[in-house]
Amino acid sequence: MAFQLPDLGYAYDALEPAIDARTMEIHHTKHHNGYTTKLNNAIAGTDLEGKSIEEILSSLDMTNGAVRNNGGGYYNHCLYWEIIAPENRGRISGPLADAVNAAYGSYDGFKDAFSKAAATRFGSGWAWLCAHEGGKVEICSTANQDNPLMPGIGCGGTPILGIDVWEHAYYLNYQNRRPDYISAFLGIINWNVVEAKYESSI
Repeated sequence: MAFQLPDLGYAYDALEPAIDARTMEIHHTKHHNGYTTKLNNAIAGTDLEGKSIEEILSSLDMTNGAVRNNGGGYYNHCLYWEIIAPENRGRISGPLADAVNAAYGSYDGFKDAFSKAAATRFGSGWAWLCAHEGGKVEICSTANQDNPLMPGIGCGGTPILGIDVWEHAYYLNYQNRRPDYISAFLGIINWNVVEAKYESSI
């Protein structure tokens, strides 16, 4: 079955003022929809057809640019929409909070490290919080639509939180002020979802 563009579960204007409605609409209906369509075209009639996106990315031939770029774009955005929310976001707590404190000293230490990874990613890309077997967490960043599931990218583990720092994610509202967008993003993280992803991946 072909991959499908997921519903957001909230209105395009639901995240304002952190992310404006027009950016959300363009990001979802144009960019993510484009990755979804191109991914389906790239795997049609191949042995990748019928596999999960995680299976495709974890055993990816990194020279296959069409699947690398569009498969990454599809997966990354699915996660992005899921881990932000307009309300009922909870707060970092439980085993995830313990893992973050162990790795970064405190929640503020995590925010500083995550913000730096996102702000210093040159050009287009993503910053991630990943969970490893055993419970350790790690922050890293990747270029373009690469992600830690892909072979040889670095960081590794399972992405449980990701921020899109391509300009299409923020430019209409923030222009070149990427740090302001990152700060706003940190205020709309759905920690209930992130914690569930952490606990299911360790």
